[in-house]
Amino acid sequence: MRFFQNLISSVVLLGAMAGVAAAPATPREGADFLGLPQAQNTSSGNKVEVTEFFAYYCPHCHLLEPALAAWVKKQGDNIVFKRVHVPRDANVLPQQRLFFTLESLGLLEKYHASVFEAMHGAERLRLNSDELVFDWAEKAGIERAKFVEAYRSFGIQAKLNRSVALMDGYKIDQWPMLAIDGRFITSPTIAGRAVGVKSEAEMHVAVLRVADFLVAQVQAEKKAAAKGKK
Repeated sequence: MRFFQNLISSVVLLGAMAGVAAAPATPREGADFLGLPQAQNTSSGNKVEVTEFFAYYCPHCHLLEPALAAWVKKQGDNIVFKRVHVPRDANVLPQQRLFFTLESLGLLEKYHASVFEAMHGAERLRLNSDELVFDWAEKAGIERAKFVEAYRSFGIQAKLNRSVALMDGYKIDQWPMLAIDGRFITSPTIAGRAVGVKSEAEMHVAVLRVADFLVAQVQAEKKAAAKGKK
């Protein structure tokens, strides 16, 4: 089933690419992406840091995930990819804690897509309470006691507090949103609007095209700076 889902996604993306073929050759700041008024600190050294701001409940984040995952895989060692689950209210807090708990236990890559599927697939789980999250984790094969201990730890609370600071620093007012090198932000809505596309698949192609451009630009700047220090 997953093979056919990936095949369908690929066909949709190829069709969407044809829809944005007439897009401008060079993405433009202020249109396809925005520059932050104050650059944010990154911790990825000579590599380009890319951060996705998202939420598990968000249907647009769910739809972007397959294309974004493929893009990250294609980038390989060119980037350091991070995710931040955005806060909202008491109903979303358990989902946010779930994300940071999976991350802290080293289980995020294994279960990230599974959480989206649990919420947006056939089960339609709301995951809006601690117990619902614990039940999901146990059913998924994660040791319940270990998960609950991490979920309720001070470390997770620190990550929750940090997410608020990151949203403020990066001026995040919509999601999904991609931040590049602590200096630029873009989203399917921003990039799609700039090239006049309306379908969600076309927006995904547009935003990843902008991300390609920004990663390449930052890489060139980092290489030039490194040569200048020699």
